[in-house]
Amino acid sequence: MLSFLDAFSRYHQIPMHPLDEEKTVFITRHRLYCYKVMSFGLKNARATYQRLMTKIFKPLIGHMVEVYIDDIMVKIKTRGEHVQHLQEVFHLLRKYDMKLNPSKCAFWVSAGKFLGFMVT
Repeated sequence: MLSFLDAFSRYHQIPMHPLDEEKTVFITRHRLYCYKVMSFGLKNARATYQRLMTKIFKPLIGHMVEVYIDDIMVKIKTRGEHVQHLQEVFHLLRKYDMKLNPSKCAFWVSAGKFLGFMVT
C-alpha cells in the first residue's frame, strides 16, 4: 500500500525568524514590506525546507516514509498498518503545522509517481 502526499505552498509554511524579516524587505509604490514567511526566491529556501522535512520525519524515513522537498510517500505492506502509519504522519504534520494540498494527494494505491518515477 502506498500513499502520496504533497505539502501545500512549500516554503510559505516556514515562518521567518523575526530578526531576519528585515532582510527580505521589498518596496512598493506606497510603502515597504517584508516577508513573515520564507519566500521562494531566498538563496537557501530549498535546503532549509528539506532540512525541516527531514527533521519532522526523521524517525520514519527509510522505514515507512520517503520525503523529498514537498513530496511525501508513505509505504507499508498491509492495510491495517498503513492506516496506523498515516495517522503517525498526520500527527507529525499537525504538530509542525504543515498543510497538505488535497488535490495532489493519493491514498491507498498500489502504484504512483514519486519524483517523476513510477513506484510500485
